[in-house]
Amino acid sequence: MFDSIGWGEIAVLALAALFIFGPDRLPTLAQEAASGLRRIRATVVDLRGQVDDGLGQEFAGLRDLNLSHYRPKNLIRDHLLGNDDVLPTNRKR
Repeated sequence: MFDSIGWGEIAVLALAALFIFGPDRLPTLAQEAASGLRRIRATVVDLRGQVDDGLGQEFAGLRDLNLSHYRPKNLIRDHLLGNDDVLPTNRKR
């Protein structure tokens, strides 16, 4: 999600937060944000556990399922070419 944000942008955002909220409120806001993220993470872990318990062992293999194999392009290529890995090329005459 944050792959495109560099250290320069993070520094600018930190300085902007410092100027907007001030040095007195910034530590408390950071603590509140961290505790909020911890609560969200705990909720997601709990929800994942409930879903795993509800689905049972039959669906345990779905977690390791590689969905890239089921892309339409791959399905059509596998169906048309079978075991051939190389697409036919047009030869110039």
